[in-house]
Amino acid sequence: MGDLAKIFKAYDIRGVVPDELDAETVERVGAAFVRVTGARTVVTAHDMRTSSEPLAAAFARGATAQGADVIEAGLGSTDLLYYASGALDVPGAMFTASHNPAKYNGIKLCRAGARPVGRDTGLTEIRDMVANGVPAHDGEPGTITRQDMLDGYAEHLKKLVDLSGVRPLKVVVDAGNGMGGHTVPTVFRGLPIDLVPLYFELDGTFPNHEANPIEPENLRDLQAKVRETGADIGLAFDGDADRCFVVDERGEIVPPSAITALVAVRELAKHPGASIVHNLISSKAVPEIITAQGGVPVRTRVGHSFIKQTMAETGAVFGGEHSAHFYFKDFWFADSGMLAALHVLAALGTQSGPLSQMLAEYSPYAASGEINSEVADQAAATARVREVFEGRPGVTIDELDGLTVTGGAWWFNLRPSNTEPLLRLNAEADDETTMTGLRDEVLAIVREK
Repeated sequence: MGDLAKIFKAYDIRGVVPDELDAETVERVGAAFVRVTGARTVVTAHDMRTSSEPLAAAFARGATAQGADVIEAGLGSTDLLYYASGALDVPGAMFTASHNPAKYNGIKLCRAGARPVGRDTGLTEIRDMVANGVPAHDGEPGTITRQDMLDGYAEHLKKLVDLSGVRPLKVVVDAGNGMGGHTVPTVFRGLPIDLVPLYFELDGTFPNHEANPIEPENLRDLQAKVRETGADIGLAFDGDADRCFVVDERGEIVPPSAITALVAVRELAKHPGASIVHNLISSKAVPEIITAQGGVPVRTRVGHSFIKQTMAETGAVFGGEHSAHFYFKDFWFADSGMLAALHVLAALGTQSGPLSQMLAEYSPYAASGEINSEVADQAAATARVREVFEGRPGVTIDELDGLTVTGGAWWFNLRPSNTEPLLRLNAEADDETTMTGLRDEVLAIVREK
């Protein structure tokens, strides 16, 4: 059994297989999960990594040894697991390491109704029980059954977003050899979509590029294929297909904040005056557009546990993050890249213009994107930046999540990574010249140049 403190993260369990995460550990996690949640039935799904199915089987052994029945959904995306947990109203376990390299794997856990399990909502208790030993179950073991959830998942998504009246669209999808290659054909079946698939072969070694579309180099093949085929839009999913990035008809990357704003407008049309959650490094256009549409913008820290908690507290109908995680009240407050993609396709297909034209109003500002700097002392570097900016006229500072500094025509956020010696910078301004000047000034202070 590996170092539990290393593999139990804030929101999930993740590590190198088998050095850090092995079948024995996962079997204990399955048993502890049943004990902590009191589950009588658990649903599981797994991605295409070679270690995923064996780890899911080990989890099932632990869960059934505690008397719980296990429903194995088999291959699926993370949002398919959330669908299964919500539709069946049982706790769930997804076996994936998302966009991490092939040697990694992990477990995303949720309670019934896809409610998240994180450090403060059960994951610490599970870790402690795994470390100290799970008490033996006094009773009959549970059973294991198989149940394909893919068709139900696809139909549920298509009930939430109506694409029946859209014009035909040519859509390039880069699945990155991840689970999008499994789910997209079924979800798109019967829709007026001419699908151009890229890397749909399920391969957990990721032979073409990393399944992490937040890195621009991993979108280059998609951009080229959109231009080559004259497609209306390009979509890129990460390894477990819970995040979706968008490329317009010119092959240009669409900022996830623009997708947040677009979906927010669509949700507010159905739910006038509703609350919409956005994290603090979303474009300032997001709260401006939400307000203009009569909605209530709610600002949160970065991270799905904060988004989901705030959505539940406020009754928000939708939430979006800069990382292309999109959360829906009518999807059990869980995130689904596929559902966000369907919203974009529905919006595009009900008007005649190109995607770039449709989204222009949602991206009025110049943004840096996220820039990482490796620093030995995150706190000291952040303090240097604060000292430079805090005395300037018209500048406000808050520390909800890292350091956010706002001027009249610009803002930036500098926040530390939880797992690496990195500071992450996001900057935005009314124009490109102001943004680049701001970006370069902050980076020079952080990197002591």
